[in-house]
Amino acid sequence: MTTTPDPTHPSEPAYPSAALRAHSFNGAAAQYADNRPSYPTPLFEAVEELSGRPLKGARAVDVGAGTGISTAQLDTRGAKVLAVEPGTGMAAEFRRRNPHIPLVRGNGNELPLRTGSADLLTYAQAWHWTDTTRSVPEAIRVLRPGGALALWWNADALELDWISAQSDRIARFFDLDMAAEKRKPAARIEHADPSGRLDFRLREIRWSRRVPLDTHLANIGSHSGFLVAPEARRAAFLETERDQLLRIFPDGVVEETYDVFLALATTP
Repeated sequence: MTTTPDPTHPSEPAYPSAALRAHSFNGAAAQYADNRPSYPTPLFEAVEELSGRPLKGARAVDVGAGTGISTAQLDTRGAKVLAVEPGTGMAAEFRRRNPHIPLVRGNGNELPLRTGSADLLTYAQAWHWTDTTRSVPEAIRVLRPGGALALWWNADALELDWISAQSDRIARFFDLDMAAEKRKPAARIEHADPSGRLDFRLREIRWSRRVPLDTHLANIGSHSGFLVAPEARRAAFLETERDQLLRIFPDGVVEETYDVFLALATTP
């Protein structure tokens, strides 16, 4: 990450702290739920294949569940799913949208669960918020023998020109090292367990969705860096982005393309 000051905003940090960004979602939970992408069916099929058991009937725990995007998909596939979420605002939105799914407050560093109580632990867009020196032992403790820890992230398909260009603009907005940002999905997988106690198997799945331009912009704005950015700067960036994208998608419908990176490990 670079730290070159922005002369037009000399008092602003280059990028907000992780702690500040982690709490930012609570004030934007509805925006998050309404605009973030979900996950494709082949992802869940890969979880079943690599874990060696069907989701139907599995005792699954979705940690860092947020507003329940992945939790609801696990529930639809027949898992007996429990959600774990630390944030007050996100938990409230989860309960509003998924009143039939149980939720407990907690986080991956200190799971409020019995030892050996889960067949499957899932972290959708959430493992990078944990301290792996704590979350890895906790996952091993909570999983039954032969249970599976599944981590996944939606990442932009950066080989598409318009997505790569947008990624560059976002990185410049935050004064980030663009090359490092583009390596981030692979780095998250590489550093999923620095201790080496877990042997992850990997899958990468390409998928896309077509959404109105307003949804695409609200999706961008729901990311933590933008949520804590000064409102005027954020609004100006998104308005400029709207103009850029209307040149590419004049009908106002954006085709977002993602690669889901999945890492799954089973316990002895």
